[in-house]
Amino acid sequence: MSLRLSSWLLLLFCLFRHELPGAQADSVPSAAKTLVWGPGLEANIVLPARFFYIQAVDSSGRNLTASPGEKTFEVKIVSPVEEFTRIWIQVLDRQDGSFLVRYRMYATYTDLYIHILLKNKHVANSPFILNGPVYHEGCDCPQSSGSVWETHMHCPQSFPQIDRDLALYASVDPERNAQEIPQRFGQRQSLCHYTVKSNKVYVKTFGEHVGFRIFMDSILLSLTRKVQLPDMEFFVNLGDWPLEKRKPTEKIHPIFSWCGSNNTRDIVMPTYDLTESVLETMGRVSLDMMSVQANTGPPWPEKNATAFWRGRDSRQERLELVKLSRAHPNMIDAAFTNFFFFKHDESLYGPLVKHVSFFDFFKYKYQINIDGTVAAYRLPYLLAGDSVVLKQDSSYYEHFYNELRPWEHYIPIRADLGDLLEKIQWARDHDEEVKKIALTGQQFARNHLMGDRVFCYYYKLFQEYAKRQVTEPNIREGMELVEQPSDDLFPCSCHRTRVVWWRVDKD
Repeated sequence: MSLRLSSWLLLLFCLFRHELPGAQADSVPSAAKTLVWGPGLEANIVLPARFFYIQAVDSSGRNLTASPGEKTFEVKIVSPVEEFTRIWIQVLDRQDGSFLVRYRMYATYTDLYIHILLKNKHVANSPFILNGPVYHEGCDCPQSSGSVWETHMHCPQSFPQIDRDLALYASVDPERNAQEIPQRFGQRQSLCHYTVKSNKVYVKTFGEHVGFRIFMDSILLSLTRKVQLPDMEFFVNLGDWPLEKRKPTEKIHPIFSWCGSNNTRDIVMPTYDLTESVLETMGRVSLDMMSVQANTGPPWPEKNATAFWRGRDSRQERLELVKLSRAHPNMIDAAFTNFFFFKHDESLYGPLVKHVSFFDFFKYKYQINIDGTVAAYRLPYLLAGDSVVLKQDSSYYEHFYNELRPWEHYIPIRADLGDLLEKIQWARDHDEEVKKIALTGQQFARNHLMGDRVFCYYYKLFQEYAKRQVTEPNIREGMELVEQPSDDLFPCSCHRTRVVWWRVDKD
């Protein structure tokens, strides 16, 4: 072979590699071998934003482990009986050879055809046909059987945190709680007293600051549009701190909270932040569990080997972190974006820095997670990224913390941050181990913190709680009906049989 020809072939090879940034040089996706799966391919799974996955596979059956290019796959969703489909589609490149496809429907369709194309060739079993009706998020059409709904949603049999929380409440007396909880907490705290009856939601608020009620209203209304909830009566804490501090041997009251702690007995739900991000995905929120997966920063070797943190001054340890950062700027990049709690110390720990896009956090290998007023609600998103989390030991927890394992899903650091520098140095010295921890944490977030699991968690919590009620839930004096949002623009016809009244069997 001539030198000129060899050089020409080498040039072509380099160009080919350039077209497939980061991918295996000899791997291109095969339409026939590529894998497609996920809840968004099932008509019975109704979510605010439906989603499914594409794993690029080459002709020899090997999964691609780097992106074959953002525009590799084309997705079209059409209804054979509708000239125009009101569906917003996004194909999110996860940069690891897989793609997350999400779509939000703004109307209900008789059937849907999902076409997935690779260079105009159908991928896997495309077109995937969803035999309808395929209901959109705004359609008020609940499945009458909770067990059928759980089966359609592929909900797990149980959630460890629900079992742990409800073990303290062998029986629940709605009548007694309706009298005693407002007396104990109603004057000093912000509470919502909810009753769900015949799948309608009723509420009465206590306290001055009840704006966060909108998050609880929204998830309850969304659930009742999808599945018949059991009749139940319960109280939701709208504040940051969990409330029930009595010992289990004393007369404790069941309070639902977004955060738990080791010295309280509250029943924990997914945080309002995670809940809203699920309900508003592809809507008014810019940060959600799906968006993060497509914005994980540069590849691992190109990330900055510095520990990163931004936030406000809501805890003493955060002040210490900024102090550490100043003393060791080559190891930690930490700064405040807002002062509120320690205003008098602003001159010591300022100046404030500009807000950084959350997606830019992942330019750094090491993400520091420190409590705020309670647990730092950004942890789900940090785990879903492509960096490793250094998580502060904490007495506070979210609904999934007890399933996380130190050194498997994250690197633990002491509550007082006394070993933070040592852990950062360890991470730098054990790069392959740390990368594995980051990927295991990421996989946990993908498996346990997506929207379908959040809906399953709420439903399972309500179902198990309702079973413990020993008196009849009632619509109390002063309660108001929480109305479903109007959907006049795209109304839907519900083809399911409506159940007039239903409750959980306590046996």
